[in-house]
Amino acid sequence: MESKFQELEARLVVIHDLNAANAVLQWDQQTLMPSGGAAARGRQLATVGRLAHELQTDPALGRLLDDLRPFEEQQPYESREASLIRVARRDYEEAVQVPPAFMAEFLRHGAEAYEVWTRARPANDFAMVQPYLETTLDMSRRLAEFFPNRDHLADPLIGFRDYGMTAAMVRNLFTELREQLVPIVHAITSQQPADDSCLHKHFPLDKQWDFGVDVVKRFGYDFERGRQDKSPHPFTTSFSIGDVRITTRMKENRLEEALFSTMHEAGHAMYEQGIAPEFEGTPLAGGTSAAVHESQSRLWENLVGRSRAFWEYWYPALQNTFKEQLHDVTLATFYRAINKVQPSLIRTDADEVTYNLHVMMRFDFEMDLLDGKLQVRDLPEAWRERLHHDLGVEPADDRNGVLQDVHWFDGYVGGAFQGYTLGNILSAQFFDAATQAHPGITADMQRGAFDTLHGWLRDNVYRPGRIFTAAELVERVTGGPLRVGPYIRYLREKYGMLYTL
Repeated sequence: MESKFQELEARLVVIHDLNAANAVLQWDQQTLMPSGGAAARGRQLATVGRLAHELQTDPALGRLLDDLRPFEEQQPYESREASLIRVARRDYEEAVQVPPAFMAEFLRHGAEAYEVWTRARPANDFAMVQPYLETTLDMSRRLAEFFPNRDHLADPLIGFRDYGMTAAMVRNLFTELREQLVPIVHAITSQQPADDSCLHKHFPLDKQWDFGVDVVKRFGYDFERGRQDKSPHPFTTSFSIGDVRITTRMKENRLEEALFSTMHEAGHAMYEQGIAPEFEGTPLAGGTSAAVHESQSRLWENLVGRSRAFWEYWYPALQNTFKEQLHDVTLATFYRAINKVQPSLIRTDADEVTYNLHVMMRFDFEMDLLDGKLQVRDLPEAWRERLHHDLGVEPADDRNGVLQDVHWFDGYVGGAFQGYTLGNILSAQFFDAATQAHPGITADMQRGAFDTLHGWLRDNVYRPGRIFTAAELVERVTGGPLRVGPYIRYLREKYGMLYTL
């Protein structure tokens, strides 16, 4: 059994390395690659992806996993050996249902669609990318149909990112959240919004960059095992536990954009950097789900980065960095500005209170597109109507409407967005658990110290990697299942002090 386990490890390392090489190609495509390389890059991504998928679906790997069942059963559930076999089997059983030729075709199409999107959005030209999105939708349906054991076409697509979740489960959670969230949104947006003009002066990009780097270094993001670059859409990518990279987007007249996107992506990256080193090169070396991953980015961006405690320490440093712009802006004014609640067009710019309505809209559109209730050609108008209904705003163009998110243009339709709101819910649940274990965390933040919070998250959330499913991890760490209560309580307490609720 030992020799068979070693053979399994050797096979999995090769698959991991091919996927990491694909990630390098994707990172380069979104940061440094000249536009002329798009066609070749699509071919390269398809080739490497096909090779990885062929190895992932090799019948010999399936036989090896079957042979190792007795060995797995002899090991403790949480052991590296049992977990590696269990997770590798789950990945194999999922991958083997998708033909390698189809996967290569989908990867190639995704690379082409992404490149078209990068030109279509600034040109405000939905027609340019519409046929690509129609193909993506068709291929997303075909991908889902490879998985017959489902209640809804979206179930396997949701499961790819949030294993164990289904369309029905997400709908139920979103219904509960929406019932409690909408009254809060209406109560706040009926009042005079905070003045955030202090954030929209001229802030030199080099100083924004340096300040953001200082903050995330203090959080615990390790630049010896990471780096930051610029991209049209901020993202995090991991090539190994020792190489986890982030990107950000910057604007001279939007201080909050780079600052909070840097915090957000650092939250993702610290998760990947905090995984147990012994999982390197295996399927265990990754986040357990999109929702848990997003919980970490939103925790560091919002529950830490937008908190009063955080800025009691950091605001004097920010004022010193931007003396001309902020010398006459009080901490109270700045704090209200970064927590301004006002309906907006762009999901990534949305405040904490209205953000989830953007996500729910996208989730509903995915379900309707997959069900055939909504056609791609009608998506721009549906987008405008839903935004107007939910938030009272309406985009004047598609650049700030249907074209704003990259997800459907470099991936599949279905399961792309629910993790963002599930992550928001979990961020409050994890932070509650951390502060119950260490009541001094808020006082630590007031003096610019994050070691206790980062250490608790590393030990409880990051280090296990994929040993546990998201449901298992949440139960172990918080003592109960994913629940809306802590998140709603957090919003009411925080915004109840900023607005009249």
